[in-house]
Amino acid sequence: METKEFEEFVKVIAKLRAPDGCPWDREQTHKTLKPNMLEEAYEAVDAMESGDMKHLREELGDVLLQVVLHAQIAEEEGQFNIEDVARGIKEKIIHRHPHVFGDVKVNSAADVTDNWDKLKQEEKKHRKSVMDGISKSQSALMSAQKISKKAVKTGFEWPDEKSLYECIFSEFDEFKEAEKNNDKDQMEEEFGDILFAVVNLARWNKIDAEQALLRANKKFMARFRKMEELADKPLTEYSFEEYDKLWRKAKNALL
Repeated sequence: METKEFEEFVKVIAKLRAPDGCPWDREQTHKTLKPNMLEEAYEAVDAMESGDMKHLREELGDVLLQVVLHAQIAEEEGQFNIEDVARGIKEKIIHRHPHVFGDVKVNSAADVTDNWDKLKQEEKKHRKSVMDGISKSQSALMSAQKISKKAVKTGFEWPDEKSLYECIFSEFDEFKEAEKNNDKDQMEEEFGDILFAVVNLARWNKIDAEQALLRANKKFMARFRKMEELADKPLTEYSFEEYDKLWRKAKNALL
């Protein structure tokens, strides 16, 4: 990116926030823009998934808009500006890549990750627990995987995958017991344990649980839409057996 283009973009956002700028932009705060930040980030991920580079370029621009807009608001409040944001992340990246900008030697990507974690710990000495620093705003699925990864780094890990499967099955048994007792509160707790255990199975196999579920959602919606196309009567009138046949037909049509 040319510096000139970025500087002009920053000026555009400043103009939108000026007294004679856009009424909507002038009313925004860090709090009101939180949904926008999340939405734009997810739309950028969708574009990555689609492989449409033109769409990705557009969505990355929308993410950049959010970054510059938040920096502009902070500058107006006397907190920081976009240069402070850029300087901060530049210094962090240089510090966490001593094998590139220093004389540290690494032999693999795993070494890079280990160094990154050690340097991060040095930077975050104020944290009392390894669980500190986990975002409260990310999805529960993403949080679960992050929590699991942090715990494992201390050595809190299953000895093998078999024991992990046993843990998952035991959580199902506990849920069934709560269901038998019609204890809704206990059922919710046990169901949460099932999800957390399954997230650990994803982590064990180096699968991103959030992305896996997003793919499953996308696949289900595509198949359901195909079912709607293939249906010869309203879906509400289908029996379970008819639904099953239609589902298989839709599934095969999308292979």
